[in-house]
Amino acid sequence: MIKKQSTIILLLGFLFVFTFSIQQSFFSSINNLQLVKNNYLARDAQLVKGNPVNNFFGFFNSNAENVSKQKIELIPGGHSIGVTLQTKGVLIVGYSPIINAQGKEVYPAKDSGIEVGDIILKINDTKALNDFQVAQEINKKCKENQKIILEIKHKGKIEQKTIDPVYCSETARFRVGLFIRDEAAGIGTLTFINPQTNTFGALGHVITDTDTNNQIELSDGKIVESNIYAIDKGKRGDPGEKIGTFMPESSFSGKIEQNTSSGIFGKYEGKINNPFYSSPIPIAWESEIKTGPAKIYTVLKDNKIEEFDIKIEKIMHYRNDNKNMIIRVTDPQLLDKTGGIVQGMSGSPIIQNGKIIGAVTHVFVNDSTRGYAVFIKKMLDESGILNKAASTAQTGGFFLRQNIYMNNIY
Repeated sequence: MIKKQSTIILLLGFLFVFTFSIQQSFFSSINNLQLVKNNYLARDAQLVKGNPVNNFFGFFNSNAENVSKQKIELIPGGHSIGVTLQTKGVLIVGYSPIINAQGKEVYPAKDSGIEVGDIILKINDTKALNDFQVAQEINKKCKENQKIILEIKHKGKIEQKTIDPVYCSETARFRVGLFIRDEAAGIGTLTFINPQTNTFGALGHVITDTDTNNQIELSDGKIVESNIYAIDKGKRGDPGEKIGTFMPESSFSGKIEQNTSSGIFGKYEGKINNPFYSSPIPIAWESEIKTGPAKIYTVLKDNKIEEFDIKIEKIMHYRNDNKNMIIRVTDPQLLDKTGGIVQGMSGSPIIQNGKIIGAVTHVFVNDSTRGYAVFIKKMLDESGILNKAASTAQTGGFFLRQNIYMNNIY
């Protein structure tokens, strides 16, 4: 019994010494890392300002936003732009009845399970390019006695549907009974440009199909300068709109690379000038935006940018969409000409205290003097510009000095 107790005591003593050694080694390592980190911060104080907030291990810094703040400057837009988008595949926007040989209305595609909002990707093995080509391919393959198998994208999943087209005597061709579309076009407003990288941002919201209200999956797209020749004034229950045309001899053009919930983004060519801002100005972060007066820039006639007064009534930091601020038009001239916010004004940049804070996105249908706006940070975040700026501001990417010190981006 005494021998067993001695063995247990020796074993417990050994475990205590072993644990204590590990603990001392662990905290010694942590202290060494903390020392290296502190030396690093002291040497590079001009890069990372303020007191870093560390997590339990002392590895992370929440102050990387300070690096990005000093780097992001943009020229405000305000230009009226014509926008065209081509879809990936061909979008189904409705059903079209076919009168068969018995005089009855039939819907072959609908009967096969195809729904409005689905996207046609292929007809048999042929890629779907546009609405005319899809109609031609269906008719051609039917004449060759081939089965029609449509490859479609349905709610994010790729599926195949076999369809039995019906010969339509009215059009003298085989049809499947669908309304389809391969592009969208409209007028909006440019929000910003970055002349150093030739990037642009516009609209402040996603482009959706007018019939399905689904986000358009982008295949190709462009922006050009547009000319406004009339305003349909907004009123209660009717938001109104800008009426304009695309300018054939535009001073600039741009290739749309992204269609996101906070706007469209891409690269531009040509000259884009803002008469109010000839050089870039800083962006405002959410914490810098205040309720109160601000300015918006937009076009009401021809292609002339004008400045108007608005008031920021509410800031909603908790929202994850593009409705981050409630704004009200206070400028008497703008209220007289448009009634407030109208369609086509989406993307108009908002400036407060010399900084770009966001862009107009929506109008209240029952009160055209008021609407929503998106944070400029949200636009830069979704476009990828913010991540690029943060990465550029750091040496060696996110991990610095052999992974000893790592920054949080936001």
